[in-house]
Amino acid sequence: MDPEIDWLLENEYLTSIVYVSVAVLSLIVFLSLFELVTKYRCWNEIKKGNVAVAMATGGKIFGICNIFRFSISINSSIYEQLLWGAYGFVILIIAYFLFEFMTPVLKIDTELMNDNRAVGFIAMVISISLSYVIGATILI
Repeated sequence: MDPEIDWLLENEYLTSIVYVSVAVLSLIVFLSLFELVTKYRCWNEIKKGNVAVAMATGGKIFGICNIFRFSISINSSIYEQLLWGAYGFVILIIAYFLFEFMTPVLKIDTELMNDNRAVGFIAMVISISLSYVIGATILI
């Protein structure tokens, strides 16, 4: 590992700040990528009061952060944290597309744009649930 990063991680307070900073920056990047694959703009819809999109986005945020929690809890390096976070994000994106594919009678993005809270709730639960499954694989 890089000696400058090793020095930072010797102090438990700085370690905490570094891990949280990496997780927050990764979260911003991953949410931006989610924004690219949806037909709606999450933050514009949330600003308009769209609860379904807020639930789905909240589930994505929780899911991504939960994956980072698992990665940090096994005392992995910053680099491993980033790798597991990216891996978990890819799985969540795949799950998003599978959700869309497996529900041909619904167009998920359209339903979320129309504030269908039932679809928003299911999208949230899928993201949260999968984050626990992904996290469990990190501990292996």
